[in-house]
Amino acid sequence: MTRSTTPDAARLLVDCLVEQGCDRVFTVPGESFLQVLDGLHQHGSIDVVTCRQEGGVAFMACADGAMTNRPGVAFVTRGPGATNASIGVHVALQDSQPMILFVGDVGRDMREREGFQEIDFLAFFGPIAKWAARIDSADRIPEFVARAYSVAMSGRPGPVVLALPEDMLSDTTTARPRPQVARPAQAVCPDAMQAMMAMIGDAASPVAIIGGAGWHSKAREHFQLFAERIGLPVATAFRRQDAISPASPVYAGNLGYGPNPKLVERVRNADLILAVGARLGEATTEGYTLITPDHPDQMLIHVHPDPDELGSVYRTDLSLCADMGEFAEAAALWEENSVISFDAGAEAHAEWEAWATATPGDWQLDLARCVTFMRDTLPADTIICNGAGNFAGWWHRYWRYRGHPTQLAPTCGAMGYGVPAAVAAARRFPNRTVVAIAGDGDFLMNGQELATAAQYSLNLMVIIVDNGAYGTIRMHQEREFPERISATELKNPDFAALAESYGGWSARAKTTDEFKTGLVEAEGRSGLRLIHCLIDVEQLAASGATISGLRSR
Repeated sequence: MTRSTTPDAARLLVDCLVEQGCDRVFTVPGESFLQVLDGLHQHGSIDVVTCRQEGGVAFMACADGAMTNRPGVAFVTRGPGATNASIGVHVALQDSQPMILFVGDVGRDMREREGFQEIDFLAFFGPIAKWAARIDSADRIPEFVARAYSVAMSGRPGPVVLALPEDMLSDTTTARPRPQVARPAQAVCPDAMQAMMAMIGDAASPVAIIGGAGWHSKAREHFQLFAERIGLPVATAFRRQDAISPASPVYAGNLGYGPNPKLVERVRNADLILAVGARLGEATTEGYTLITPDHPDQMLIHVHPDPDELGSVYRTDLSLCADMGEFAEAAALWEENSVISFDAGAEAHAEWEAWATATPGDWQLDLARCVTFMRDTLPADTIICNGAGNFAGWWHRYWRYRGHPTQLAPTCGAMGYGVPAAVAAARRFPNRTVVAIAGDGDFLMNGQELATAAQYSLNLMVIIVDNGAYGTIRMHQEREFPERISATELKNPDFAALAESYGGWSARAKTTDEFKTGLVEAEGRSGLRLIHCLIDVEQLAASGATISGLRSR
């Protein structure tokens, strides 16, 4: 039998990805892009991770982009595949993470006939992507791929969606890949820096809120140096806790759901807010009430890599459009650092230390103590991955995100993110400890990706917090409609047995001591490991309240 030859267009697409530095793609295969799958097979230099559902595919690509600062790449088929993957596109947009989703499309001659699984992808993805387009000509593949990388990385990073007509992938072409695209350099304006330093020097109680678009290890290192030199309190935006070392003497804690009340009060009373990389979105600002869009009696300095973000929601007293690393380095090296000094940084850090130190509780399985034990047992560079749910509040409060990247968590609050993100992290960093934290409802959104972890023999730990409910919704339900439970109760499978069915190791924990024993054994093993934690639905992480306590209010 004669070996098939990959068509020119499909081979060119793969060559373009290689030229752009792509070393991994995530996919659920579809017949609409078989030519590309063959091209990936023929080339052999790109790691192809086969997943079990397109939502997991997109979450993995989003997480990979967050870790590398270059677009995570996903391939899915039309119709059902694309709509399943749309959740990851939405997360990449709201989380400002670079990602490219390639979607196999109907043939060009089938378009606008409501062909098999046909969707107008430009209309469908347009509102939730930075750019959505269709490649109708094989000759333009290099142009579209290079532009996709540029758009995904520039300004505020985000997702790009490119539709690939099935018949186009079989066309002939003599086009060649374009050179690798780099994120545009964005130096900070010296005059703006001078103005910023003067405003900070004149402030009595400034606070910085950091993390977000374009944040990376260089930005973390230099901004921390700047803040420590002047004693500036630094809070992290929602789920951006690895933006500064928790050991920094000026780290003040994280904003979002269930923050330290003393930090909330500090931000509320600040006369100057320095927001660096953060959009100051709904979660970080408690629904635009902690810092209001017009923020009377407060000055706002906003530093962001995208000019469209500056002034879009908030009245801004000084806007700086710059790369996060360039800005942070300029701030750290600014000569006037030595004449600005605050005591508030140390005070704020002490308040956070007290808030983030667990005290013994009355629960049989005390998650605050469990997280503290995890912190003392696992390596400092452990990557924590979680989706959405009340369970995440314990890690937000008590875990220390000591490196960058060490926190993979969707700021848009999407459930089901933790396991796929952990798969991507374990594939990207095989020598680091990776832990997926999931609630019972959260886990079953994408728990099937344990099969992917098992298929690739990944070293991955999963901790499931099982309270038999959609806990966050139950919490709100008890507040608004006490004792009128509707649609929030869950009957769950045996999660420990499920892990074993995938060839993994598992343990059950109903007490704190059982959790500690299980964690130590899991840390001493490799491969897929899962600890099934059974807790009372009364435990609420964000506020320290209980369900019954909410009923009595």
